[in-house]
Amino acid sequence: MPIDNGETDAQLALRAAQSGADVVRAMYGGPLARFEKSAGDFATAADIEAEKTILAVLRGARPGDAVTGEESGSTGATAAPRRWLVDPLCGTLNYATRSLLVAVNVALRVDGEITAAATADPFSGEVFWTDGHRTLIRREGRDEEPAPSAYSRLVDVNLDPPFPNAPGFRAVRLLADPDFERLFRPRVVSTTLAVAWVAAGRRAAYVTDGDLRDSVHFSAGIALCRAAGCTVTDLRGRPPHSGDGGLIAAADAGTHAALLEMAGRRSAPGTPGV
Repeated sequence: MPIDNGETDAQLALRAAQSGADVVRAMYGGPLARFEKSAGDFATAADIEAEKTILAVLRGARPGDAVTGEESGSTGATAAPRRWLVDPLCGTLNYATRSLLVAVNVALRVDGEITAAATADPFSGEVFWTDGHRTLIRREGRDEEPAPSAYSRLVDVNLDPPFPNAPGFRAVRLLADPDFERLFRPRVVSTTLAVAWVAAGRRAAYVTDGDLRDSVHFSAGIALCRAAGCTVTDLRGRPPHSGDGGLIAAADAGTHAALLEMAGRRSAPGTPGV
């Protein structure tokens, strides 16, 4: 792992995520300008300011690296071997309606692999982070290593668009599967903080549709789950970064197998499974 001035990439990811979380927390509850991006999607002034702060941290420490930010887009060569992926405020609608369920995501892709990542919870003060080999939770300056667990049976399902696998797969139909009702308890928090919770043992699994290639939203959470020993694939059982196949991140192989089987049969009438 590269080290610059005594700081590894993983430590830099953690520091950058913490810096963004500080901005998000400081701006919470105040009047926030909204910036429309597309139908039903917007950023707030907190998204913009948090991203500026995170990018300043990253560029100050690794000026030669490429960066993709949720709000500012991409800088650096398209084929750059090192690229930071930044989601400064995941759960913008939650935040704008004064819900505390949000996350700040920072991840580093090196030659196709996420080698360092951090997800910060601005309101609990926790940062989930990884060097690609193990996952740690930083609380009040101290680290502990979590243990993924399916004991809770809680499965978080992302119901927000886009849905590239529709009509073959729709998450809402997964919730209606009798086996899902028998085996699991659904949760919908509408932020990728819930992906980090799988690594931390607070969720049995997380399921979403979508294209996860170089995803500013999901790359950090996927890295956290993998390093923690979770079972992580797309909806077809393939590597999650291989295309628009969505994500199943599960605390253990049994939970993953059950959800993978359900995802495969949750097809609209007359259409094949994913």
